[in-house]
Amino acid sequence: MATGRLGVEETLGALNAALGLGGPLWFKETRARHLRARDFLAPRRALEARFGAEQVPEPVVSAVASLQGPGVAPVQRCVPTPAGLALQLQRPAVFERVLGSVAAYVVPAAPSSPGPRVILHCPALRCAPCTLRLSQLRAILVADHLARVLRAHGVSVHQAPATWDPHLQTFLQQLRVEWPVAPRRTATATLRSRVLAEQTSSSGGEVLPPNVLGRVCLKELIEQGPSAGYDRNLDHCLVTEDLLCTLAELQEAVHNCREDSSPGLARPSDCSVDSCVVVHVVSCEEEFQQQKADLLWRKLDEQAPRRQKHLVCGPVRVVGGARTLTAPEYYKLRLAQACKASALKRGGDLARDPAWADISQSLSVATVKFEMLSTAPQSQLLLTLADSVSTKGTKSGTFVMYNCARLATLFESYKRSMAQGLYPAFPPVSSLDFSLLRDEVSVPPRSGMCGVPAFSSQHPPLPGQGEWLLLFNSVLPFPDLLSQAAGLAYAAPGRHIAARTETICRFLVQLSMDVSSYYNRVHILGVSTQQERGPGDQPGTGGREGTQRISAVGPSSFSSRSPGHTSLVRCLLACSFCGLCAECCMLAWPCWASPR
Repeated sequence: MATGRLGVEETLGALNAALGLGGPLWFKETRARHLRARDFLAPRRALEARFGAEQVPEPVVSAVASLQGPGVAPVQRCVPTPAGLALQLQRPAVFERVLGSVAAYVVPAAPSSPGPRVILHCPALRCAPCTLRLSQLRAILVADHLARVLRAHGVSVHQAPATWDPHLQTFLQQLRVEWPVAPRRTATATLRSRVLAEQTSSSGGEVLPPNVLGRVCLKELIEQGPSAGYDRNLDHCLVTEDLLCTLAELQEAVHNCREDSSPGLARPSDCSVDSCVVVHVVSCEEEFQQQKADLLWRKLDEQAPRRQKHLVCGPVRVVGGARTLTAPEYYKLRLAQACKASALKRGGDLARDPAWADISQSLSVATVKFEMLSTAPQSQLLLTLADSVSTKGTKSGTFVMYNCARLATLFESYKRSMAQGLYPAFPPVSSLDFSLLRDEVSVPPRSGMCGVPAFSSQHPPLPGQGEWLLLFNSVLPFPDLLSQAAGLAYAAPGRHIAARTETICRFLVQLSMDVSSYYNRVHILGVSTQQERGPGDQPGTGGREGTQRISAVGPSSFSSRSPGHTSLVRCLLACSFCGLCAECCMLAWPCWASPR
């Protein structure tokens, strides 16, 4: 069996290179109705613009059909169609390659070169939890999400400030936010002396407001090129002890970042001033003050990192809210809604069970994080306080968690039955025949471009569309998704930087919809049609994995070419999503045990 991880980006790159010079033409299909006939398409109009003829030259088609290379998926055929040049992969071979090394698909691709070390600074964590606004909560969750994504990508990440308030630490633990904890320290003597020196040289006995140590001019920094994009009204800064404490915490984070030698992390070739970048994750209300602190740091500390980026989170607006909620009040509201939903569905006694209390808390955390992260951080977020802790919708964190629980039940049912001798252990993937996966809907022949048949009767039927949809749209592109989520433009000009937290959420929603649809149509651990049925039993009847009549399924059902073998392949595909628990880790969700 060939080794090496297959990649969507690698395959697209090779396909576009095979067409010769010019921009990219190929794109990956994602819709089920298109995947019945093809996996990649080069549109007809784009081909006509490239080649200037109605038909693509035969050598080009042959080159695409015989495409090979590192990370390139094996090609079954490439044929002209009315829509353009359609390419179909060797799906059984792709199944075997991917499912034979699923662990390689739950981590992002290794970066081509070590990137900078990153300091994630979130000023909202200096507030008391009782005063946290929803926009500040959004900034905290975005910073925590970025820390997880970047670390998964092998980036050395340091977070500032370390929290010292026990009430804030408790609130972050409830939200499953991982942030460093340390006692409060105020080593500000050096910074204070520099402020006093600036004050002595620039002011002639000016009377300062109470609790202000000095006034520092920032005008010359605003006019310099590296400080482009800062507010022009920042001509001076009134320095307080709290502001110096903020700068001292950032100095300590930079020192720790440059001294970090953690194993397994990408390490730059030097530890100079440019070896790390500071990303200030702030709410829109805090942006002006953070600009001031940023410039003051540059003014007082020559060793301050030159690259400092501001990720400004947009405002959070409550739709129809009678009053403004604090972050703890918002979390308590979602938790109460989750507990109410559990009581209505399972009964009041069961809802008071400690295990169900943990589940309700997980649901509320999932709801909060999904609501805060599913919109691009830079955009305004509209928040509806109505009961959203429901599995009926398909756009919420609760829906995703519900499908995680479905898969957990499936895995637990299989393991329990395997321990009882009803199912065998998984054989080597190389021994499975993935061509046995068949879809109940056959694809009729279609005539292609210039009368060439797109798919003639001599071609074998396609493997199961449901399984292929899950593998091709979820497992295969997952490493590229993680790489995109970690792709922060540190070297881009300007002060602002953008993050795409919504990509993970959008992926999870689509994955959950596909899994739910597949789960409702296919009994993954279903009873083989070759087994004896009891009186009155009909094909396709029976409950889900927890209630099906699986006791009749023995090891002999998984002989090399039986329907039981197909069930095993389907179960293996479902188990591959257990590897995508990285998706839950990105949102700091716990893996669910099967709910009782």
